[in-house]
Amino acid sequence: MGRRGRFLMPALPKVPFCDTEVSRLILGDNPLYGYSHFNRLLSQHQTEYHTSGQVLETVARAEEVGITGWQTTFTERSACDLRAHRDAGGGVGWFCLSTSEWLDDPSGIADAAALDPLGMAPHGGGIGDRCFRDGRLDELKDILKRIRDTGKRVGLSVHNPDLLKTSADEDWDVDYYMTGLYHLQGAAREFEEKFGHAPLSEVYLRGHRDTMCDAVRQVDKPCIAFKVLAAGRTIGSVEQIRSEFRYALERIKPTDPILVGMYQKFGDQVGENAALVADICAELDAS
Repeated sequence: MGRRGRFLMPALPKVPFCDTEVSRLILGDNPLYGYSHFNRLLSQHQTEYHTSGQVLETVARAEEVGITGWQTTFTERSACDLRAHRDAGGGVGWFCLSTSEWLDDPSGIADAAALDPLGMAPHGGGIGDRCFRDGRLDELKDILKRIRDTGKRVGLSVHNPDLLKTSADEDWDVDYYMTGLYHLQGAAREFEEKFGHAPLSEVYLRGHRDTMCDAVRQVDKPCIAFKVLAAGRTIGSVEQIRSEFRYALERIKPTDPILVGMYQKFGDQVGENAALVADICAELDAS
């Protein structure tokens, strides 16, 4: 054991990813930049804790435990932190997720590509699902083409499994997918249909996980599964976290990574999560 309860752990496995490889666990950015998916106070708490120095410490810890990928929404702040990580000698590969602004102003694509990401994906809710819902698929495909023209790997982030199926069935020019295990907009509609009014906050319906995992298994291309812990709603105990990780890792393809946001203020979530994923993967490989 070391500082903050750090410990020796089994090796975190890597899996093939397009023409390279990536760790089975990827670091997400929601807690790092205050996207709590809970309420304003938690978001503020996360934002105040995560100075640039703390973000860099978290990413360095991720690299230390074998995590080789870090996904962030492309903003001025996240770009500065990425540059600082690299200037300090860090080598974690960066996955770029767009803001919804790329739908109306795609100029940010070239700026993101200049930072040499492992891949670039338009935002799932703000662009992908929105275009699918509103019949604007030509605009979504144009963004994907613009990414392709940069020479970087093309990703597509989806919350709605029907968009994933459409892209796969029509063989869109995509290298990988980011697949949310909960369809939040769909859940909100189901809630309103059942109760006659909109929910007060985000709704996470357990049955949606099965639907997305089924779709993921039908897709040949890599899928990075996210919202594995329902944006922090299923972290009541180590046993519950392990169960949620195992659920996803058993049901997506054995070469698909999971993406998890981590918050280091109250302990070493990075090390603990990496150890859990490594242990679960070893169990699944042996079974």
